[in-house]
Amino acid sequence: MTVTEEPTPVSHFERIGGAGSVKAAVELFYDRVLADPELAGYFTEVDMAGQRRHMAQMLTVVLGGPNEYRGRDLATAHQPLQIPVAHYQQVGGHLTAVLTQLNVPGDVITDVQAVLAQVQDQVVAGGRQADA
Repeated sequence: MTVTEEPTPVSHFERIGGAGSVKAAVELFYDRVLADPELAGYFTEVDMAGQRRHMAQMLTVVLGGPNEYRGRDLATAHQPLQIPVAHYQQVGGHLTAVLTQLNVPGDVITDVQAVLAQVQDQVVAGGRQADA
């Protein structure tokens, strides 16, 4: 009898190149967001080094990498900002554009977009009701 090992599934995090690739994506992402006049105002009083670090940790988790995120939950961090759905969608568009620019596989981008849709209610003002 031959014993064959099941291959360990490779996470999206590993597929895109791990921490270095996530860091590069986050850098490009915030370059885009901060250059967007409709979004830049959200970050005027924000420690961007810390913000980039938190985003890299969160994106790592979304991609199936190690969970080292120790920041506030999404609702606590975002609800006081009263973010409208349109701005949330712009941010998601910037993230999608960066992942596309970095040649991230389409199925990974689709999965990231699905997570963005799942957490929208935690980030936008009034949840999905703000869209009505």
